[in-house]
Amino acid sequence: MSLTDTQWARIEPLLPDRAPRRGGRWRDHRQVIDAIAFKYRTGTAWMDLPEQFGSRRALPGG
Repeated sequence: MSLTDTQWARIEPLLPDRAPRRGGRWRDHRQVIDAIAFKYRTGTAWMDLPEQFGSRRALPGG
């Protein structure tokens, strides 16, 4: 289950800019938030997250 558009609209302004002044571009914040929610909802380890969440190395704790 992903965030609804209404939920996303509430938290998106609180997240950092995806194009920081230094370093590389950040991952899609919505994908990362969905991965975090999935992990805590299911108890899944980061390494066992479904491919829909992308590379685990790009996620927190990956």
